[in-house]
Formats: sequence, C-alpha cells, structure tokens
Amino acid sequence: MSQRPTLVAETGPARPGADLPEDVDPRRLARRALEVIILLGVLVLVALLAPGLGEVRDRLKDASPGWLAIAVVFEVLSALSYVLMFRPVFCSIMPWRSAAEVGLSEVGTGSIIPASGAGGIALGAWVLSRAGMKAETIARRSVAFLLLKSSVNFAAVAVVGVLVFLGILGPSQSVWLTLLPAVLSVLAIAGVALIGRVPEGPSPSEHDGRLRRLWAHSRTALVGGVAEAGMLLRRHDPLLILGIVGYWAWDNLALWATFHAVGYSPGASVILLAYLIGQLGGLLPIPGGIGGIDGGLIGTFIVFGAPASAATAAVLAYRIILFWVPLILGAVAFASLRRSMAKPAGFIPCAE
Repeated sequence: MSQRPTLVAETGPARPGADLPEDVDPRRLARRALEVIILLGVLVLVALLAPGLGEVRDRLKDASPGWLAIAVVFEVLSALSYVLMFRPVFCSIMPWRSAAEVGLSEVGTGSIIPASGAGGIALGAWVLSRAGMKAETIARRSVAFLLLKSSVNFAAVAVVGVLVFLGILGPSQSVWLTLLPAVLSVLAIAGVALIGRVPEGPSPSEHDGRLRRLWAHSRTALVGGVAEAGMLLRRHDPLLILGIVGYWAWDNLALWATFHAVGYSPGASVILLAYLIGQLGGLLPIPGGIGGIDGGLIGTFIVFGAPASAATAAVLAYRIILFWVPLILGAVAFASLRRSMAKPAGFIPCAE
C-alpha cells in the first residue's frame, strides 16, 4: 500500500517548528495556554468561593454529566466541521488527513489566541506558504474563509430576529433585542457584499512607502476575499455548506446542552440571538477571550430573561468545554502536522 503524500516544504522536509510564525511558536502557544488555564481557574474559583453565588455553585454541583458529555460531543463535531470548511476554501486537492491536521491545529490555536479565532489562521497560512501557495492567494482565501465562517451567524440572527419580532418563533421580545439585531445583521451582510464590487486598485510599486504598500495589499486581499467567498458559495459545494453550517450549529448546540445540564432550557431563538451578540466579546484582545466572551454571553442571556445563576453556570461550563476540546484536538493535530512536514514523502502543490 502506497503511503499518502504529506504536506512538506517544496524545498524539502521542514524541521519541526522551523520558521514558524512568532504567534504560533510552540513555546509561545504553551505560555498562552497556561495564561488561559490560569484565567479559567480564577473564574472557577470565583464561582466556587465568592459570596452571593451559592445558587451558581448549586447548579454547577448538580449539573447533569450526561448533558455535559453531549456538549463535549457537539463541540467535537463543531471542530470537525471546521475541517470541512478549510479544505474546499484553501486547497481542494489536499488529502483529508492533511486538512484535518492543519484545520484542527488552527482550531486549537484559535482557542488560546483572541480575535474570534483569527489567530489560528496564521498557522494555516504558514503551512500553505511552505506548500507553495502564494502569499496573495493565502491572504485572499483567509478573508474568504473568515467571512464564510461568520456568515451563517449573521444570517441566522437576521432571520430569527424577524421571526421572533413577528411573534412566529419563540417568546415575545422587545424590538431592541429582535428587530434591531436583525437589521444590523442585514446591513453587515449587505456592506460586506458591496465590498466585493469595489475595484481592487493598482498594485503597489517598489517606490511606494510601507504604509501605502500595506494598504494596497490589504485592500486587494479584502476585495478579492469577498469576491472569492461569493464564488465559493455559488459552487454549492455540499461539504463546504455542511462545514459552514455545522461549525456554527454544533457550537450553538453545545451551549444549549450546558444550559440543560444546569437545569434551565432557554428557547432556540434566545440561544441563537444571544450567541452572536455575546460572542462579540471574543474580539477583545484577551487570552482565549476569557472574560470578554463570558461576560458578553452571561449579560446577553440575562437581558433575554435567563436567570442570572443559570446563565452564569451554563456559560462557565460552556467556556471550559470550548477551551479544552479544541485545545486537545489541536495539540494532537499539531503534533501530527509537525511529523508530517518533517518527512521527505512528497510535496502537495497547493498553489491552485
């Protein structure tokens, strides 16, 4: 049986960790992971020891192991859906094992680097550049990938917000919690779509200053990435669609399962609307988004009518799962990726 080709550098096998970007150097990632673990530990200690949080502690102590296990399974499925997105967007000729190694490594990196997972893209960009893909192509497809990954969330808020406002779905909510997020989501989608119609502009010359060249490259990547995202959607690739929807849906279901674990069942409309608004906290430059995502989610669920104790307990359980599941999967995938790139078994030309 012939061995599968491994993802290695065009110039030969790469030493493990050789030329890795600074943000994804293994030692730096280990330090970041330790920071997030400490911050998570502080949150757990606050929940366990702080006065006035007795009901939160009771909900966590009595949490259903079965529902927590279901939440873990849902988060694993969300991570695997990321791989389904990664391959058709970045390199459709990449073997699935290589796609899993890179994609899950990105998921793991994204769990400890802020900016809603964008940090993990740096690792994939390095791997693809070692595989022969041009920097311009990587930048354009990275923009397309991030847009596709986020698009379903905004589309869901637009649809669900209108349905809840009209009284067709879920409990009645105010216009500020339903129609306003729906309108803002539609405007965001329309604004992004319009970017794809903007001319990319002239290529920078060697005489241009650094800022001018950076602006030109960024504009080209953004405009080209939006156009490429639209092109990918028009292909109606079932695996890509399954990955986009699955990555979002399974993560929502993991949060839903942790609420059930602590004895509270918010409606599906509440989960979907609160999820997007609360996740905006992940844009804050905090290790692992600790505090930003948690505070955003807890506050949003309370505004939507969830008991404070249930929201705090469920979100804390969700955040622990959201950290450890991607980190464990990503660590295994990253170790496998480094071994694969060190083997002189062949070069996968991802320069398409």
